[in-house]
Amino acid sequence: MTNDWKKRLGTVYSTDSDYKYETENQPEQETLPPQQQKLIISLDKKQRKGKSVTLVTGFAGREEDLKDLGRMLKTKCGVGGSVKEGNILVQGDFRTRVVEILQQEGYKVKRSGG
Repeated sequence: MTNDWKKRLGTVYSTDSDYKYETENQPEQETLPPQQQKLIISLDKKQRKGKSVTLVTGFAGREEDLKDLGRMLKTKCGVGGSVKEGNILVQGDFRTRVVEILQQEGYKVKRSGG
């Protein structure tokens, strides 16, 4: 166990030698099948020095599955991107292409913004 004091803020200490410190471990959400996913595709330019990215939000599932989906989209569009905070970022304006790819994979997709 690490001795990181920031993680123990608000902790009540016990004199019991058998006491185990409990951390908040939330089980990872199970990935829904594509037919039950409702993904939103939008164009984002905020805090990107004028460059635009295609943003895919609304994925419900494990981080590993989100990364796989992001990797597949980047490969099929032939561009870079990343997966951050539960969102997929694909460099450039590929909204139409991303919608087509996701619909072929069986996802419910909504295109938002111009």
